Amino acid sequence: MPKRREYTPEYKSKLVIEVLREEKTISEIASREGINPKQLGNWRIEFLEKPPQAFSKSRDKKNAERQIELMEEKEREYQAKVGQLTLENDFLKSVYKKIHGHEYEARNGFKR
Repeated sequence: MPKRREYTPEYKSKLVIEVLREEKTISEIASREGINPKQLGNWRIEFLEKPPQAFSKSRDKKNAERQIELMEEKEREYQAKVGQLTLENDFLKSVYKKIHGHEYEARNGFKR
């Protein structure tokens, strides 16, 4: 599957300004540049709705937000695992104490 083409904000702006000048139609400009006229129309709408943010690296922002969400999910999983292992460790220590009558660390000289 071919990789999607990515266009720079400068390139998009140049084409949108050309469209807004109305010297040529969207179809003519899109055909000349080898892009879909619908895409060029979408860029024009985006530019007119929010000029300062138009064509910014919004994908980068979305990707960063996704990465943060994934990292937070992993952190929650790790915290749950640590909690589970702590409970199991405490349980095993109590069983050891019941069986042997003393704590494992005390007998074997472990210090925390």
